[in-house]
Amino acid sequence: MKKVIFSIALAIASLGAAQAQSDMPAQPEKQMHFLVGMGITFGGDKLAEVEYDKGSTVKLHAGGTVDFVAGIDYRVNPEFSFQGTIGYHVDAANASNGDVTFSRIPMEVLAYYHVSPQWRFGGGARYVSSVKLRSSGAGDIYSGNYDFKNTLSPVIEAEYMMNPKFGFKVRYVHEKIEEKTSGQKLDASHVGLFGTYYF
Repeated sequence: MKKVIFSIALAIASLGAAQAQSDMPAQPEKQMHFLVGMGITFGGDKLAEVEYDKGSTVKLHAGGTVDFVAGIDYRVNPEFSFQGTIGYHVDAANASNGDVTFSRIPMEVLAYYHVSPQWRFGGGARYVSSVKLRSSGAGDIYSGNYDFKNTLSPVIEAEYMMNPKFGFKVRYVHEKIEEKTSGQKLDASHVGLFGTYYF
């Protein structure tokens, strides 16, 4: 999985670099853009610690680890914009004889204030559904199968536009999740570093 994550991150970074020679216009050429992005997230309570045959371990956290997103960005005027996205947020330990996976589907609506052509700051709401922890094969000894309630959480972030097509984000999500059967509550809050490509 780490090789896949690295390959996707490299591809997104290459898209940004390919546009690096473009000058930043004072205003966008069009108001609406489609977007795709990927982020690495850190934080949250530990869900499982998986040990491989060679002695290495992987820890799964409620705030980790990879978040893929797609959506629409709409520029209202030079100072304000809105963004709506849907994603797939996952942390996993995979092996030939079993897996442990924590996954969820986040939907977000964010509003931004542009302080300059390169910088914008914003916040909004993140609604997470289909939150589940799953294990199979040898992974069953480290975890089980659990379902969590949908949750609504606040988001804040800053984005630096390297050029009109590529942005780099730093964000924080204050997120709590609750297991459906036991009612156990876990902290899924996390910090994220994202690369986003705008079409």
